[in-house]
Amino acid sequence: MLTYNFTNIGSDSLYEYLYKCIKNDILLGKLKPGDRLPSKRPFAKNLGISVITVENAYSLLVSEGYIYSLPKKGFYVMDLNNQIKRKKVNSEKVILTGGENHYLADFSSNQTESHIFPFHTWNKTMKEVLKENQDKLMINSPCGGILQLRENIAKYLKDFRNMNVRPEQIIIGAGTEYLYSLIIQLLGDKVIYGLENPGYPKIANIYKSMKVDFKYVNMDEQGVAVQELNDQNIDVIHISPSHHFPTGIVMPISRRYELLGWANQKDQHYIIEDDYDSELRLGGKPIPTLQSIDVSDKVIYINTFTKTLSSTIRISYMVLPESLANQYYEKLSFYSCTVSNFEQYTLSQFIENGHFERHINRLRSYYQNKKDIIIKKFLSGSLKHKIEIYNEGAGVHFLMKIKSNKSEQDIINHAYSKGIKLVPLSQFYVNSSSSDRIFIMNYSSINIDYIDEVVQIMNTII
Repeated sequence: MLTYNFTNIGSDSLYEYLYKCIKNDILLGKLKPGDRLPSKRPFAKNLGISVITVENAYSLLVSEGYIYSLPKKGFYVMDLNNQIKRKKVNSEKVILTGGENHYLADFSSNQTESHIFPFHTWNKTMKEVLKENQDKLMINSPCGGILQLRENIAKYLKDFRNMNVRPEQIIIGAGTEYLYSLIIQLLGDKVIYGLENPGYPKIANIYKSMKVDFKYVNMDEQGVAVQELNDQNIDVIHISPSHHFPTGIVMPISRRYELLGWANQKDQHYIIEDDYDSELRLGGKPIPTLQSIDVSDKVIYINTFTKTLSSTIRISYMVLPESLANQYYEKLSFYSCTVSNFEQYTLSQFIENGHFERHINRLRSYYQNKKDIIIKKFLSGSLKHKIEIYNEGAGVHFLMKIKSNKSEQDIINHAYSKGIKLVPLSQFYVNSSSSDRIFIMNYSSINIDYIDEVVQIMNTII
């Protein structure tokens, strides 16, 4: 039976370490195509670990195509050579399976790779919650979310973002879209909302669905400018100053103070600060949030756990200014919290026990290493003379300018035919015909095992 030493696993969880050991044996040929892996229970007993650890490791290996399962027979090693041949045969088109797109490299996806999610710790926390909070789980959550979670978020914001907020100012919701709808109901439909141009299209769709007036505000190299806000009579501006999507701009402190001054000019002026990707800043010191330097109660801070934990964990939160928090409880307290008690208590305990902080630290290290590998590969060989890479210091995407006589659309189509999905920066501009061949390279779900092949293909299509 397979045997591995678990005495020195570093920062990996048990299942991650086991997954890497088996994967390594497959890649080195110690485990050959068709070999049957040990049954979960005997394997767990032999290694001195839990069955769930083995299950999680096997599940990850299945999802990445290293092993496959046969009902009532067990798990077997995949023939990777056949997989590679099959992939090359189909490389002229994008393979569609079960309604999902399967790309060699999808640089538009912001999904989290399954192997970096702390399944073992999350599973352990869930079991503790079920054991210790059975009575609380059956009590309806307050409209803003359970107090314990809001207290832990408030402490986290104080420790890591230097924000002094009361738990009562924090509102929990299932995704930022829901929270935006609450903000609109609080601020009303008589004000004019402003959106960054370029910016995240979904926010505009929310405003359209809520039938409120909004305008696009052009950006310069530091973000939105106060003059632009005044020229368009904007009342409420939505910005992502810590890491703007899609340009990657980090707003300097001087511009932040200018915007706070603008917000203080009129009662109806507010700033919605979307702290997108703030925890995943990979280089330099973090710049203070607008909320932490706001003395006029004019910043609505919004963040989510979908980027740091998983895109499928729909837990977001906003921090309302004191005056708006009071209005929320007066006008909108009839809304039920849209996140289940079970998820809230699990996340709360995950944060309180220090697991979230450790996970963020591992995530930063992982993404830093992944980004360095990808950029190094892109800037090697002849491809480096055909591209420019910039704004890679924050978050999990960078911009890549392609130096080519081919049109932007031709590059996109040709890459698509080879199994690579590219999204141009121009797609996020409104009322602009610019096609500068600049692409947004989100690498969060890119498999670096295929990066050499991706570089080779990119080199041939531009």
